Amino acid sequence: MSVELNVATISVLLLLMLASTANALTRVFDVRNYGAKPNLDITQAVTRAWKDACAYPGSSKVVVPAATYRVGTVIFLGPCKGPIEFNVLGSIHSPGDPKYFTGDNWISFARIDHLTVSGTGDFDGQGRTAWGRSGCSKTSYCIHLPISLRFDYITNSIVRDITSYNSKQFHINVFGCKNLTFDHVTIRAPQNSPNTDGIHIGRSTKVNVINSKISTGDDCISLGDGSRDILIQGVNCGPGHGISIGSLGKYHNEQPVSGVRVIGCTLTNTMTGVRVKTWPNSYPGSAFDLHFENIIMNNVDTPILIDQGYCPWNQCKREIPSQIKISNVSFKNIKGTSRTKNAVEIICSKALPCQKVELRDIDLKYNGKDGPATSRCAHVTPLIGGYQNPRACTVVA
Repeated sequence: MSVELNVATISVLLLLMLASTANALTRVFDVRNYGAKPNLDITQAVTRAWKDACAYPGSSKVVVPAATYRVGTVIFLGPCKGPIEFNVLGSIHSPGDPKYFTGDNWISFARIDHLTVSGTGDFDGQGRTAWGRSGCSKTSYCIHLPISLRFDYITNSIVRDITSYNSKQFHINVFGCKNLTFDHVTIRAPQNSPNTDGIHIGRSTKVNVINSKISTGDDCISLGDGSRDILIQGVNCGPGHGISIGSLGKYHNEQPVSGVRVIGCTLTNTMTGVRVKTWPNSYPGSAFDLHFENIIMNNVDTPILIDQGYCPWNQCKREIPSQIKISNVSFKNIKGTSRTKNAVEIICSKALPCQKVELRDIDLKYNGKDGPATSRCAHVTPLIGGYQNPRACTVVA
């Protein structure tokens, strides 16, 4: 059993043990006691329930019972006086019309220590009402559309068992968090839903995403700048764009990305597999200690990818190389099938060639009529070990 698995398992077990111990002493705040009724807007009721629970000097739980409810924009703000749980057993629906939202958030949790978000219920972002509108298409980012669930400055916490459907923009955004675990989370949106990243993490430390299923129209999981000590394990991804680090280098003073482990995941019918992407003509930065291991690829476009010329919609100067330094990266025991002939692409920066990139035990088959799988490399001399299919770096750009 890997060290990463032990760390993730122990952190989850400790949180569960703490929750179990406190359960007998937990005070329940049922939204029905605040006037919540099925099929109606319960924004005020759930806000009052949270406020009272957060002020309670002990363990508290806000409960949304099994039924369908409508909730507008809401911020669940701490710090709270004790551990707090938000337990969703029903279905919470977002307002459909994007014009309802004046900001880019739907439900936010902020500045809370020892938060648990749990339950067999779901959050329905009603994204079909927004996809395809101006500023939200396959050729541009979604502008001014709400992220379904935000976690800002959350510490020592867990999100488990919940489901997020059809977000208008990202499903889950994590920022400024430390010691936060997502366990058995389900995320669903159609393959053609734009900019609906499953979980986006930025400027956060020790975040685990484990045992989860993510099907969406963009990255299943994306890591922005300042992501450190991140574990992604046992995640089933697809459809979507894969599991991505970046894109990096677009903005000034981005923080390094380091200590990322992607282990034991399965990707099916995704646009890419595991990738690192940086902008050309970028601001300076770095990404290092990145490791991808024991991964199954099923019919994936470009299963292994480092792309330091990432330039969607030609919104950059490709001829000016990236200033992001990539080093200490490994791809180990990655197997399955590639939907494209170039199963492995490691395209690094001419100005800052990648350092210490390892390919070990790679077996990616391509069944197209134009021959077997190939690999393509630029500005990198990878360390090669074990079985290699395709042969490593047979085409040098």
